[in-house]
Amino acid sequence: MNTLTVNDLRFEVRRSAQRRVLEITVDRGGELIMSAPPEVPDAQLLEFAQRKRMWVYKQLAKKEASTHEVRRKQFTEGEGFAYLGRNYRLRLVHESDAAVKLVSGRFVMPKLLARDGREHLIRWYCERAKPWLAGKVEEYAARMEVSPAGVRVQDLGYRWGSCGKGDLLYFHWKTILLPARIAEYVVVHEMAHLHEPHHTPEFWRRVERAMPDYERRKDWLAERGMQVEGL
Repeated sequence: MNTLTVNDLRFEVRRSAQRRVLEITVDRGGELIMSAPPEVPDAQLLEFAQRKRMWVYKQLAKKEASTHEVRRKQFTEGEGFAYLGRNYRLRLVHESDAAVKLVSGRFVMPKLLARDGREHLIRWYCERAKPWLAGKVEEYAARMEVSPAGVRVQDLGYRWGSCGKGDLLYFHWKTILLPARIAEYVVVHEMAHLHEPHHTPEFWRRVERAMPDYERRKDWLAERGMQVEGL
């Protein structure tokens, strides 16, 4: 069984020999994923989905509400753009020595570049995100007993982060738009995957040992994370 349908809910079923428990996740695009050990019978998958149905509806409602709040940013004078949880207004100038600068609490950009403002600002975010995220990885590495091979910042679609082959850590450039404490949770979450590839109880215990208040940060990200995606 690759998919499972319960009423109006459709789950993609992913089986893995490394998985020990059933888990349902709602990804950032609203797709439903059920992760399961290979030996779990289809009837048990169905029962689990039915039992979790109201929780799934609640998560989908939260995502829909967040999506409706997102407004596409315009690169005009006074528009606000996030950086580590703070909002900075855009100032358009005639000349500047850089495509984007953060000066005295304002993003500064030449007017002639505003037409391609999104491209220039994303490049600025990526340049700032890599050292900031790498610094957090270094801060938690010894505590979490891991040795990541490196940090990459790129567009990951609907994922905030990913633990890749060779112990590389990947982060979405939008992570740098989040409040620092929430971006820090994304870092710890991905670092825990170096030990546990799936969201097992042991995975969450590792996250909690490194970040005792992770649940509050995790809930914030689930409920409000999509609000930073209007760029």
